[in-house]
Amino acid sequence: MRPDRATRSDGVIPVVSARSVGKTFSGRTVLRGVDLDILPGEIHGLVGQNGSGKSTFLKILSGFHAPDPGARLLVRGEPVSLPLSLNDPGKLGMSFVHQDLGLFEAGSVVENMRVGRYDTGFAWHISWRRERHRVQESLARFGLKLDPDTPVSSLTDVQRAMVAIIRALDQTGEGKQGLLVLDEPTSYLPRDTVEQLFDTIRQVAVLGVGVLFVTHRLEEVRAITDRVTILRDGAVVETARTSTLSQRDLVARILGFSLEQLYPSPHEAEGEVAFEASHISGSTVDDFSLKVRRGEIVGLTGLLGMGHELVPYLLFGAERATHGQLDMHGQRYDLRDMTPRKAMDAGLALLPANRLRDGGVVAATARENMTLSTLTHYFSGGLLHYRREETEARTLMREFDVRPPEPNNEFSTFSGGNQQKMLIAKWFATQPTTLLLHEPTIGVDVGAKRQIFRLIRDAAQRGTAVVIASIEYDDLAHLCDRVMVFRHGRAVSELHGSDLTLERILERSFIDVPITSSTLGDQSEP
Repeated sequence: MRPDRATRSDGVIPVVSARSVGKTFSGRTVLRGVDLDILPGEIHGLVGQNGSGKSTFLKILSGFHAPDPGARLLVRGEPVSLPLSLNDPGKLGMSFVHQDLGLFEAGSVVENMRVGRYDTGFAWHISWRRERHRVQESLARFGLKLDPDTPVSSLTDVQRAMVAIIRALDQTGEGKQGLLVLDEPTSYLPRDTVEQLFDTIRQVAVLGVGVLFVTHRLEEVRAITDRVTILRDGAVVETARTSTLSQRDLVARILGFSLEQLYPSPHEAEGEVAFEASHISGSTVDDFSLKVRRGEIVGLTGLLGMGHELVPYLLFGAERATHGQLDMHGQRYDLRDMTPRKAMDAGLALLPANRLRDGGVVAATARENMTLSTLTHYFSGGLLHYRREETEARTLMREFDVRPPEPNNEFSTFSGGNQQKMLIAKWFATQPTTLLLHEPTIGVDVGAKRQIFRLIRDAAQRGTAVVIASIEYDDLAHLCDRVMVFRHGRAVSELHGSDLTLERILERSFIDVPITSSTLGDQSEP
């Protein structure tokens, strides 16, 4: 029997209503009894740790997974048959923008916006003038001034995200109150461009479209969503008006414990110097020097583009330095000639921010990714000892709590937090004396953050020197022994002790502070 048309007690018919949605894989329940309403014109947040069921729920909505028996789905109050096919969501007015945005770099804006939907005339001829006009109209509605012939490869990150969202909206049509699902749309966006994207999302909601906004950045949930649903262990913990929840409330409900338990306890750094870098200069870095002790965690931060983010790459030889030298273990290196191979031999390890592009091999297995830096250890007589390599990878996965601990699964099938833990494990396996980390918790949930912070602190307690370049100011304030703030390529302030607070980092990042001995300290003796 068909269920009745779904209407809430307040008379509003949800764009999408999910009822009793569950999913079981091989006897393991990953989603249980999820109820969720998304209203017209509402921006609805969906949050939870990796493994909480968010991705499984989205895959059921997109027709990729079939739900367990008993699940119901209603679109604009009308029941639809489950499971959905891959073509059904578009017909129902549901569109999806995933973290990778789904744009093809080699194409232009008009080609990305209209591919598969070209209006063809006689002999299948495409009127490019008409297609460009349509794209210009769509972009203009959201205040995006772009030449339709602009290559996607030349767009900024925020422009790409906006193009992907406008394309998704065009594909399902604005006339019907549809659903736009945004899965981690800001993961790789500079923080100072996020508000520009938010303006576009708000304009979409004004049209009456329901927006399901999935993110790990809790400050963004509070900034843009009207309501939020929190998942934990596959079940809904709570759905509430976002304005009634503080960030501490969100963390406590997502994790099941308080924000104070997110960061590991502090430790004392050893006195011996691990490395000293002098007069580093590069494209956005101007004459920076740094000395780090064994067991010390040093943060480098500032507004995006101020130079701090380039320092790890200059030290590792992944970016070319124009000047500078590095002293480690009694040996001096000219950074102009540094290469990743030399850096690894010297005991350096680099975890880049973009794990999918620069850190991992997406098409390879977990095992291949984790043993890439130590592959020579598994060769003997010119042969690769696969069993030994697999055993070591499985051991690393268990040690670093990678889930599931299956080394032969493809890297791309793991969640962002588990991918990040695998890449950290890869570098820890080389037993580095210095870890260089750029945004080590980007795109991961608070639960994975807690584990990554513990791994970093454990490495420091074993005597590893750690340098973290990040704009996660609160994390740096809790995790680091000292933090150096950059402006326009130079370190203008050094914070430690009672001065090392979120408020002081923000103050020094956003307000010009003259470089003096009181703000910077004596870099010759940290």
